[in-house]
Amino acid sequence: MPNRYVHIVGAGLSGLSCALQLSLLGESVVLYDAAPFAGGRCRSFLDKELGTRIDNGSHLILSGNEATQNFLRLTNSTDQLYNSGKAVFPFVDVYNDAKWKIEVGDGKIPWWLFDKNKRIPGTKLLDYWSVIDLCLAGKDSTLGFLEDPRSSLYNKFWKPLIIGALNTEPEEASAKLLKKVFTQTFLKGGKECVPLFPKIGLTETFIDPCLSVLESNNADIRFYHRLKSLMWEGDTVRELLFNNDTIVEIDPEDWVVLALPAWVMRDVLPEVPVPTEFRSILSSHFRLDKEVELEHSFTGIVNGHAEWLFARNDVVSVTVSCAERYRHIPPREVAYLIWKDVAKILGLNETKIPTHRIFLEKCATIAATPKEEHKRPSSFTGWKNIALAGEWTATELPSTIEGAIRSGIKAAQIVRRWKS
Repeated sequence: MPNRYVHIVGAGLSGLSCALQLSLLGESVVLYDAAPFAGGRCRSFLDKELGTRIDNGSHLILSGNEATQNFLRLTNSTDQLYNSGKAVFPFVDVYNDAKWKIEVGDGKIPWWLFDKNKRIPGTKLLDYWSVIDLCLAGKDSTLGFLEDPRSSLYNKFWKPLIIGALNTEPEEASAKLLKKVFTQTFLKGGKECVPLFPKIGLTETFIDPCLSVLESNNADIRFYHRLKSLMWEGDTVRELLFNNDTIVEIDPEDWVVLALPAWVMRDVLPEVPVPTEFRSILSSHFRLDKEVELEHSFTGIVNGHAEWLFARNDVVSVTVSCAERYRHIPPREVAYLIWKDVAKILGLNETKIPTHRIFLEKCATIAATPKEEHKRPSSFTGWKNIALAGEWTATELPSTIEGAIRSGIKAAQIVRRWKS
């Protein structure tokens, strides 16, 4: 029997995840990407203005993200993540300088809630009944029922969690998606929600180790290949046409996995329903003249212009979710607004802004609303030799690293099931 190939178009995390699974199972993988590098929206690069490597966006991973943990084990890169071993989430309120920590106990029973000194400041035990409300919420419910501007629990926990995890405002955000995140992490106890983040960078943690494994398994990786169209024969893809006029023939036994962004899929395969509403994320990086000392290397921000602050050596990176409000403000003004919060948190001079970079990714995630959730397609398309991967597919999770990796695994399972 002639050798069979799986052609994976898109070398972001979803495509890499699919390629990793299949290559380890002995499949012959060909991986394509339009860019000259892998990683897509999950990568690091040398920024000439800052004079150092930075991530294109900061990501907080939790120990309960099983697919992510498995991906790192398969690529021998678990040691690339900083792991304190404790489920501790520090916060600071830039309005009144209040600081506190959420420390989740190891067991599934949240005994820590019965200690008023461990609860979120200003909350009572009965306030946490809202967790039950979340678990009972319907699949088409939004998280508007959690909104209460007077509630300390809402302002200091629910709102940062919703905006950070779903990148969607609470009144529009899907209760189903938050429930999935919550039940896989916080409801399992502290051992499943230890915060993790790259020691060096996203590329060093996720991308380079995966590429190394793929190359050792003889995967064929081709950059500068932008897919223009598919050529069909009935319900089977027979050719891939790329921008450089390269035509790749697809044999009857071959498979194609499209691991492309949702907005690209609309052009390549318009028959597939895809989400059409997106949310932006703004990332800002400040290069200081000394290393930053933060007890946990990150902190959540309340009543500020951003949600999370990460410190790595002499670079402070700040993430602003639901960043549409900044789209029409000049980057320099945005930088000064964010720097005021950073300076206040770190005890630095607010008027002396250091060298910095601002990036606004307009379509960073799909809108995590019930309406968009209904548009997310399955990885199985119904066609004979084509599957889909991407954090925008029906993963039951929001647009996260965990969702992207899971989508790649699902696509690989489809290929294996239908090729056997």
